Amino acid sequence: MSLVKISAKDVKALRDQTGAGMMDCKKALTEADGDFDKAIEILRKKGQKLSAKRADRAAKEGVVIATTSANRNNGVVVRLSCETDFVAKNEDFVNFAKSIADIALKKLPADLDALLATDFGGGLTIGEKVTEQIGVIGEKVEVAQYAKIETAAGEGQVLPYIHMGYRAGVIVALNLEGPQFMEPGKNVAMQVAAMKPVALDKDGVDEAIVKKEIEIGMDIARQAGKPEAMLEKIAMGKLNKFFKENTLLNQAYVKDGKQSVQAYLQSIDSKLTVTDFKHVTLG
Repeated sequence: MSLVKISAKDVKALRDQTGAGMMDCKKALTEADGDFDKAIEILRKKGQKLSAKRADRAAKEGVVIATTSANRNNGVVVRLSCETDFVAKNEDFVNFAKSIADIALKKLPADLDALLATDFGGGLTIGEKVTEQIGVIGEKVEVAQYAKIETAAGEGQVLPYIHMGYRAGVIVALNLEGPQFMEPGKNVAMQVAAMKPVALDKDGVDEAIVKKEIEIGMDIARQAGKPEAMLEKIAMGKLNKFFKENTLLNQAYVKDGKQSVQAYLQSIDSKLTVTDFKHVTLG
């Protein structure tokens, strides 16, 4: 047993740095004979052990943060997952997710692995900080998704939208800059959240999806007794309907079903369009 006296001030300092509970911090400091760095390592190892133990647990709850730079040239979406809604609604958890998103926006790492390897502060990477928080929270926690959009100055702007209390996040890139396009950009981001398009336009739809839709269309027509020679033509008609319903620019605009999203944007400015979007949801 440690003979070093652990002060309340030291316990609080460790809690402030790690977010761990007061008793966990006191136990770690006691085990480390008052050595602050060793105590942090003990808490991290607790998180690693718990992470391995809960690896097969489903982390379907959490928060999605969508944010953009002050000049709106860049945007990121980050999903921090956990096991329960109770944890997801905790203010500290939400703020932790926001801090990861802020770092992602500043550093713009190439992918999720690069994000996890990015410095969080306090001598820890984001991945290590997440592991530490597993020990604090007692649940499986993971940065499950990360997406970004980068635009050069003068080549457009990125607008964010967070849907349903952090349950979904969207960033949308427009080809034109200026505050007059911020509301249309948000409206389109809301469209993405509501209608879940699979691509920007038909050229962006994965070839595997196209082939599958053609196969389905031909099979439905065949079962309906249509002539074999007509099957492909019928399937292509169904494919065009799929494009209209599932690609962003061709979808009916949710606030005015009489026009497409592209037509809505052109009603604002004849040159206005969407160049990219990212949509991340829980589940």
